Amino acid sequence: MNLSRLLPVLLTVILTGCISSQPYPVGVILPSPEVTPKVRAPKVGQEWVYTVRNVFNQMIVDTVTERVVAVDKEVRIERTGIKAGRLPDEIQSPWGYILLDPHWNPPLLFQQAIPVWPEKLTPKWTGFYQTRYQVPGYPDSSYFWGMGVTAIQWERMTVPAGQFVTLKYQNEAPSFESNDVFRASNYRQEDVWLAPEIGRWVIRWGFGRYQTAGVYSTNASWEDYLEWELVSWK
Repeated sequence: MNLSRLLPVLLTVILTGCISSQPYPVGVILPSPEVTPKVRAPKVGQEWVYTVRNVFNQMIVDTVTERVVAVDKEVRIERTGIKAGRLPDEIQSPWGYILLDPHWNPPLLFQQAIPVWPEKLTPKWTGFYQTRYQVPGYPDSSYFWGMGVTAIQWERMTVPAGQFVTLKYQNEAPSFESNDVFRASNYRQEDVWLAPEIGRWVIRWGFGRYQTAGVYSTNASWEDYLEWELVSWK
């Protein structure tokens, strides 16, 4: 097994000894469905509400509503936090391929859209994608982005919004180029539980790490380590 998939679990175990960390999501493993579900198509008015927690201490960072506001050549998802207010939009073009990913800081505007979820909803399916991204508002510079996508298994997950059949998959960006010239050895990972029936994920864990000059890998700095959990949808 890829050791990077165990990292969130290992971190949770390590952190438990010193602070009350957010438990890693555990579902009921399911056999692959005889007929692979299709991801719900987007329509204006579809909405998902998430509680966002800091994994290190379980503190609620915000409650974020994501709502489809346009479906044309691009699918635009408007995002608003109770605490943060208006957040950057998400743009998919076409549906299932992300062009503007606002879930990282800063948001990533890709030169070529990459898959939001595995292109085949089949366990053990893998893909790797390379493109460049810009930071919105700074069009004169672009940076390398390489990301692997691995479908892991079907799981039944229970969240505040209900119980869902999900495909667990992992996104891993092992050595992308940061827009911050002082950051090196950049790494990001997301574990995602996609529920095809709602056209979105019900849980999403994401973290990033990086080094600066003169810092050993064991002392690498953390980006945000967040869990998104579905509260309601329509």
